[in-house]
This record gives sequence, structure tokens and C-alpha cells, in this order.
Amino acid sequence: MNILVLGSGGREHTFAWKLAQSDRCKALFVAPGNSGTKEIATNLTIGVTDFEAIKSAVLEHKIDLVVVGPEDPLVQGVHDFFLQDEALKHISVIGPQKAAAELEGSKEFAKEFMVRHNIPTAAYESFTKHNVEEGYKFLETLKPPYVLKADGLAAGKGVLILNDLKEAKAELKSMLVDAKFGDASTKVVIEEFLDGIELSCFVLTDGKDYKILPTAKDYKRIGEGDTGLNTGGMGAVSPVPFATKAFLDKIENQIVIPTVEGLKKDNLPYVGFIFIGLIKVGDAPKVIEYNVRMGDPETEVVLPRLKTDLVDVFEAMANQTLSQINIDIDERAATTIMLVSGGYPEAYEKGKEITGIEKVTDSIAFHAGAKSQDGKVVTSGGRVMAITSYGNTYQDAIKKSYQSIKHLHFDKMNYRKDIGFDL
Repeated sequence: MNILVLGSGGREHTFAWKLAQSDRCKALFVAPGNSGTKEIATNLTIGVTDFEAIKSAVLEHKIDLVVVGPEDPLVQGVHDFFLQDEALKHISVIGPQKAAAELEGSKEFAKEFMVRHNIPTAAYESFTKHNVEEGYKFLETLKPPYVLKADGLAAGKGVLILNDLKEAKAELKSMLVDAKFGDASTKVVIEEFLDGIELSCFVLTDGKDYKILPTAKDYKRIGEGDTGLNTGGMGAVSPVPFATKAFLDKIENQIVIPTVEGLKKDNLPYVGFIFIGLIKVGDAPKVIEYNVRMGDPETEVVLPRLKTDLVDVFEAMANQTLSQINIDIDERAATTIMLVSGGYPEAYEKGKEITGIEKVTDSIAFHAGAKSQDGKVVTSGGRVMAITSYGNTYQDAIKKSYQSIKHLHFDKMNYRKDIGFDL
């Protein structure tokens, strides 16, 4: 089977790494890819939302299966583009159609879906610049901290959690009136703050049935002790130690099943991953958000624990035979630590040479914001590399990742030294 993965981050390198292990993967392409995917696949210099260029590449390389990594092409309707094209409609696409991708494309859409299907989540209201004064009044009814979410896609940075009412009002104005997050914040969802510990649940669905992948927990803040600005994710741990069988049963019965059934009831065609961002409040799971693709860096700890051939899994999803496949999981824990550019998530420099990659032997170095240039590997983004390790316990795995990081260097390299601290 010839396979194309869309995307250029650590998630896509992990997909490529896993797919390349399958005997059924004949030729593997990644568009646009990075320095890591270059070693195991053919990179194609195509943007993930350039659908016409994707079509040309798919036909040229006789692609049988397209795996969509990031959210942008899904929200813009890449799956629909394939279904509506005579030359492409027979090709399997892993990722929901546009209507279902609104679960990530619009926070308001997702909240309305949860309310409609009795899925536990935080109380909320949504506002635009035309009723910003009502937004101020709604903030006054809440207890701090205040949660403000840009309705649209903001690359994981459109959520603000603020303790001061005056500051929350100022930020609401900044988002709605001054377009702080551009088009993403033309509408803002204000939520009650849920106090608890977060985790992520990953579901595969073929539109009829579902399978649940291992849970993971990621660390969003740049600073130790979960302080500072939100990032795309600074590290992850799988499985989540506090997710007991009883708690996982609650997630499945109260959230996963109503979500999959809700997609069917609402006629939202869905073949792909459902990423459910959860919070454990007391003993109850509640949904913070949906994503319509795998998370990053959670992919870097979830996929390495998958023992089943990923090509078989994707084929079963595309053929709606997911119920017939067994998902085997490695009992070991996996952890990943993200190396980031100095200054990230604010301004940072690119083009810094990364050395020591060949010395990493006890861990897997998944490339993210890194590219090949003049025979070297250099930084090309904020989150540069995810260092993933296995261990009998998550503590063992974390220790191994930190030991591997000692071999790696690039100018102003930064990473959190406390991943797993709260477990």
C-alpha cells in the first residue's frame, strides 16, 4: 500500500515511524514532512491545505491511503475534497469530513454538541463584539479563574485562564474587538473554571464502531510547575497513573459512547481520531474540548505503545470493519519530553544546528520543528524535538528521556525538567 501522511510535526514523524514498521507499507510519503520523516519516507514540498497539489501528488504516486495529521486541512474539508473528486473518491482518508471537523473548528459548535447529547462539560456562554458588554456581565457572575476560549482555530494558543476580573474583561475586549487571535476570536466562549487534573482520551472510529487507545497526559505550560504561557505541549506521559479502571469505565460510558452515538444521530460522517481533552473533577470526568485528530505530543507516547499494525488499523477504519480488529497495547509506560527553541512560545530564532542526534540510543527522537539544511539538521519551529522513552514505570521512562537529552544540543535549547511532577 502507498501511503501519504499530511503534516510536518512530531505527530507526523511518529505516524511515519509507526507506518514504516508495517510490511504492508510499500511506499511512504509525508507532505511537507521534516528532517525526521526524510530518513524513513519521501518528503513532498506541499502545504497541508493546498488540495490541488495534494491531488496531483496522490495521483502521481498512486497513493492508496491518506492520513491527515493536523486540524487545518480537516476543518477546511480535505476529506470532502477527495469524496467529491472522481479521480480521488476511491482513496481512503483518515480524518473526519468538514461538518464533523467543526467539533474542533468551533468551540461553540462543540459545546452545543455536548449539551445536546448530555456529555458532561463546563457551563458556558458565547459572545461576539456586538454583545461584548453582555460578556462583561457574564464574567461578573463567575468565580475566578475566568476561562476565555477563541471559538476558532488558534494553533493551541487561543485559551486564556485569568484570575483577575478586570484583566479578564480587558482580554475579552482584546479578543473580540481588537482581534487578538485574528478570525479565530471573532467569537469567544467564556466557561466556568473546572478545578481538577487533566488527561486526554483517544478514540478511533469508523463512523459505526470505536476503539479506545491508551490515555495520555500532556503538559501545556512553558514553565516548571505548570506556570507561564500556554504552548502546544511540553511533554506527555502514557498511561495516566490516576486513571483507574473505574474512572476509565466512566469515561467510556458517559463520554465516549455518547460522543460516537451523537455523531451518528447528528449525521456527522467521521472516520478518524477523536481526541477528547478531559478533566477529572473529584471522581467525575468532564470534557474540556474535542480535537478531530491526534494530539501532539501525546501521539509520541500513544502510538509507540500500539503493538497492532497501524496499516491494518487504518484499513479497518476506512472499510468500517473496526469492530473486527484487536488493538494490542504495550504494557510499558512511554513518556516524551519536548525540546523547544529559546523564547518559545513567544518570539524565537530558527536555523540553529542540532547536534548529538546520533548519540540518542535509549530513546526515540521524534523531529518536530526541525529540517535538513546543507547536510545538517537545524531548528525550523518552536517545538523542535520530542524525546520518547519506554520504561516499566513512567518514572523510569522519564529518567531515560532526560538522560538522552544530555546528548542533544542547539543554541538556546529549552525544556521542562519536571514532566510527570504532579503524578
